[in-house]
Amino acid sequence: MTTRIVLDLLDGAGVHATFFVVGWIAERHPQLVADVAAAGHEIGSHSHLHRKVYELDRDAFRADLRASLAALAAAGAPWAAMFRAPEWSINDRSLWALDVLAAEGVRIDASMAPVKLVGSVHYPRYPHVRNTDAGPIKEVPPLVADRFRQVMPMGWGWGLRMSSPRRILRTIDTANRLGLPAVLTIHPWELDPHPPRVTLPARLQFAHYFRLSGFARRLTEVLRHASFGRISDMTPISGT
Repeated sequence: MTTRIVLDLLDGAGVHATFFVVGWIAERHPQLVADVAAAGHEIGSHSHLHRKVYELDRDAFRADLRASLAALAAAGAPWAAMFRAPEWSINDRSLWALDVLAAEGVRIDASMAPVKLVGSVHYPRYPHVRNTDAGPIKEVPPLVADRFRQVMPMGWGWGLRMSSPRRILRTIDTANRLGLPAVLTIHPWELDPHPPRVTLPARLQFAHYFRLSGFARRLTEVLRHASFGRISDMTPISGT
């Protein structure tokens, strides 16, 4: 199972991380969730059925969130007070979801990407506090950088995979010099040594398969030459 590869990679680099877990997976693989927690990593919700938030209404999103939190708790995970939406789908179409998250006890969200394709280049690139009707919630965005006259996703997906470790480390160093953390996001399937091939639309084909080869090696180099930790350990978080 590719999550085991992630655990081994992090252990080899001496890194504790944050795992956002889909509730449906937690229901079917509770021991895996328990093993992640036992290894010193923290666990947050990645929804229950991995549906885009902006395709749901408030009630459906709330039900999905509650189901995921219950599944994680049943699997033995500590209270999951963090959330990341599938496909960065909390954006201008679904900001109401932050109200729901705060009302359900979630204190940290990591769903708003400061890039055009899935979010907005106008979103803050730094951890900050967003006020909701149910109280404040901390927002933690992924790492981005200005390249080729556009904002690129340097901390996840094809942007992370296409970039050399040297470039990623330089981008991290630039952020750190400004007093900002650098949040990287990976999916276990990206480390699969023999990923299955399926036919996808061209854009998704590129995003899913581009430069998978050698990614584990490149990621290991990044992990060993920069300092990483769990999202809840991140400081400081500024207000807006």
